[in-house]
Amino acid sequence: MHRRRRTALLLTAAAVTAAPLLTACGGETRPGAAAVVGDDRITVAQLENRVNEVRSAQRAAVPDERQYEQVIAKTGGLTRNTLHTMVLDRVLHRAAKDAGVTVTRKEIQTTRGQMEKQAGGREALEAGWLQQYNVAPRHLEASIRTEIEARKLAAKLGADMESPAGQEAFWKALSTSSKELDVKLNPRYGTWDAAKNKRADAKLPWLKQA
Repeated sequence: MHRRRRTALLLTAAAVTAAPLLTACGGETRPGAAAVVGDDRITVAQLENRVNEVRSAQRAAVPDERQYEQVIAKTGGLTRNTLHTMVLDRVLHRAAKDAGVTVTRKEIQTTRGQMEKQAGGREALEAGWLQQYNVAPRHLEASIRTEIEARKLAAKLGADMESPAGQEAFWKALSTSSKELDVKLNPRYGTWDAAKNKRADAKLPWLKQA
């Protein structure tokens, strides 16, 4: 799960700066929405705040202007990749909930403690996740919670994530939840492929990509 979920964060895509409307099927318009996941609406403001938190953390970690510009260049698809993660986390949570999986605060704290020990301390762990996964420090525990949730869901499904069959069973469960939630993305951020549980760039000639 760790490798497959986080891979999406490393994909390169064009940065999105506009905040248009999200038009769902049937002509329904959802002002200010970056995505709609079931009854949950991810607003453009929420997405932008999450991206700005990452940029602020990157800026603090890399004070040199030239190095910071290099970091920006390497994470040009941050907005779309961040939205992908926000949507996928909700899909995973739905699948876990349907399977009766829960994660306690103690489990999160215990896992974080173990990870900090392996990384060489809190700051090292936060810096590592910021650099590798574009996760701002304030969202680290939420990200760890998602990882625990995924691991427990796989166990509940009897899915061995080291085997192709186990991975298939796991992602099939997420695909089911993804379809039930009827994920809709703002066209400027692409489309959501429920079968593959991933965001894809929309190929609309009339849509100007920022």
